[in-house]
Amino acid sequence: MLFAMTHLLRLFLGIFALLNPVLASELQTVKPEQLQSMQQQNQALVVDIRTETEWQATGVIANSYKLEAFDPQGRFDEEKWLADLQKLKASPEQPVILVCRSGNRSSKVGNFLIEKIGMKNVYHLQNGLQSWMQSGLPVTSNCLTISCK
Repeated sequence: MLFAMTHLLRLFLGIFALLNPVLASELQTVKPEQLQSMQQQNQALVVDIRTETEWQATGVIANSYKLEAFDPQGRFDEEKWLADLQKLKASPEQPVILVCRSGNRSSKVGNFLIEKIGMKNVYHLQNGLQSWMQSGLPVTSNCLTISCK
């Protein structure tokens, strides 16, 4: 009887971990409205990982931080980028929401943070800034500082 209960408990915990994204430590996607809410209520750190050219072309989400992830050749300097990200975080538990144009690059960087670094509370904007703009939400002109208000 004890063996059956233990086995059942392990099965339940395994299923729960798979269904619960926080325990499974998988990259979470957020919709534009969720990003706004998390930014306001949870003080989530919104990090725009696009290129300078992209920032200039479209602007950025207000109260986000510009932290270019990939250089023009598509290279990702993991150590430098991670060090710069850590400087922006208010605490290790602070949620981080990554933004790129379409969600592809932010997904790659988010998975890197979770799988290689073990970071928790990592999200990315579903379909990137394109979804933000399609939702009719505002962007600020390209600001000259790393933090765009």
